[in-house]
Amino acid sequence: MKIRWKRLLAAPFVFLAAIVIIIEDWLWDDLARLAAAIGRLPVFRQIEVLIVSLPPYAALVTFGAPTLLLIPVKLLALWLIAHGQQALGLLTVVLAKFAGTALVARIFMLTRKNLLRIGWFAALHERVTIFRERVHTAIRNSRIYRTIHLASARLKIAVKEWLRNRRQGFWQRRWAAALKLSRRKQGD
Repeated sequence: MKIRWKRLLAAPFVFLAAIVIIIEDWLWDDLARLAAAIGRLPVFRQIEVLIVSLPPYAALVTFGAPTLLLIPVKLLALWLIAHGQQALGLLTVVLAKFAGTALVARIFMLTRKNLLRIGWFAALHERVTIFRERVHTAIRNSRIYRTIHLASARLKIAVKEWLRNRRQGFWQRRWAAALKLSRRKQGD
């Protein structure tokens, strides 16, 4: 009976955690690629070279900087929400989350080697990684996650299929128009 209540009370949190993990899984790699593409721009390339060459504790400060830089943005979002601009405040939080995740993912990729040279950071990283994997495994084994994951996979396939069909339709229409135009010109 006790376990049943625990599951019942935990269900909404498991549901939210499953959504967060799916979104994180979708976004982390894509946002890291986006940040890497931006990093290939000449100005940012020089900054990335500088970041990679930082000693371990300077790399740690650089890795932590985006979190501190986003605090004013989050406070702005809170202020907007408090002053009746809920949609704009929520949009600000979401955009800050995307930008922050992209920036942190890229900086971590650049500084990881130097960060793991710090003993306590390496130990903490290992513990966090083990904990994260344990949580991911528990959530991935839940029925809610499997249902959401299956639905999101089906949605991805449907969107890809729709885009492929639309793209083919677009080019097929263009080809048909070109043939029609060429036949008209041959007839003249």
